Amino acid sequence: MKQLLLFATALLTLPAFCQEKEKQEIMKEAKLLYNSERASWSGTDIFMAKFPEKREKMGGYFSYSQGNQHKCVFVDNQASPNVLATILFDDGFVIEASKTDTVSRKLTPLESDLYTIRQKALAEVRTDTLFKHYKNTSLNLIPIIHNNKKKVYMLTGPSATGVVIFGNDYLVEFDKNNAIKSKKVLHKNIIPINYTDNEGEISTIHNHTKETGYLPTATDICTLLLYAQYTHWQQHYVISKKYISIWDCNKEEFFVMTTEAWEKISKDSEDRKSKGGKN
Repeated sequence: MKQLLLFATALLTLPAFCQEKEKQEIMKEAKLLYNSERASWSGTDIFMAKFPEKREKMGGYFSYSQGNQHKCVFVDNQASPNVLATILFDDGFVIEASKTDTVSRKLTPLESDLYTIRQKALAEVRTDTLFKHYKNTSLNLIPIIHNNKKKVYMLTGPSATGVVIFGNDYLVEFDKNNAIKSKKVLHKNIIPINYTDNEGEISTIHNHTKETGYLPTATDICTLLLYAQYTHWQQHYVISKKYISIWDCNKEEFFVMTTEAWEKISKDSEDRKSKGGKN
């Protein structure tokens, strides 16, 4: 009962906009990133397996969502690219249930914007030393247009199994004319966390500086949605100076408490243990 009261007190002490609005916005963008990455993962596998003759013609690809439909779009290498193929998924991302359209067509206005901002961000990655590159990893570029805001997030993905990578992630924002207006490092370092088949590996942690913010980033949540399913993790903790966010890997949601409340709960737990579990 004491712990429940402490949890309730901690939650109530957070500003309303942090507790609800900001969390909801993070989750919405994280889901967009996740759906895009899942579509790209499966879409590229299908494209390479089914259409080897189109590989030389391919100039790039990108993914996006419309409702519960997620599209991976492959374009040719012309100056004004046309679509080579579109692979569609529902929320389950079951490859056998996917649909493929190979009719050549022009990009829609939305697709043209997504392709353009992704290509501009890619050019920055290749020339700007702001973006770091690490061995056995790759930067995955994810364009999104959400609430009339155009963004390209960049996640660092591992090229080997057994590791989940947080950090070395970036955000490039664009104006309505698809011109870059800002470039931002989200985490200032790379945070690889190894995992094994050990069922005792149930919780993991990484820290946030003031610059990164006290809540998980959309890239943090996207990474957990993508990779936690391959681990035995039950929780992941994001620790900042004033707040602790706890991601529930099974429920796929997080809640936030103050560091002060966390310390009180930890102390209470230690006191009860020292007293033999008595309340």
